[in-house]
Amino acid sequence: MSHEDTFGINVKKWCRAHETWVQNQLNTGRNPEEILLWHMKKIEWLQHERLIHLLVVLLTAGITIFALAVTLWLPEFAIVSGPFFIGFLILLAFYLAHYFFLENTVQHWYRIAEELHSKC
Repeated sequence: MSHEDTFGINVKKWCRAHETWVQNQLNTGRNPEEILLWHMKKIEWLQHERLIHLLVVLLTAGITIFALAVTLWLPEFAIVSGPFFIGFLILLAFYLAHYFFLENTVQHWYRIAEELHSKC
């Protein structure tokens, strides 16, 4: 076990490493069915990660909208809710960017799975 993943993995690096592994395995002539089985397991993990991040994005969006509503409809609380809204808006932007990375990667991996399946 690597110490670099003590506080979580770098998902982008993990995804790139897996795609490189798949290509290397195909280049060495390994059985595509074995590669496909491992690839499908990795897709399951990535789909789970994507689902969790979707829930986090929705929760963060809800809090952001609530903070905006408080800022607009209760201006006496704007000194607190305004910065709260801005902070969560920035956080939401980063969560959305990461969620869309996960979404696009899962869809890309579906295409890889189709290619592996056609080679079986």
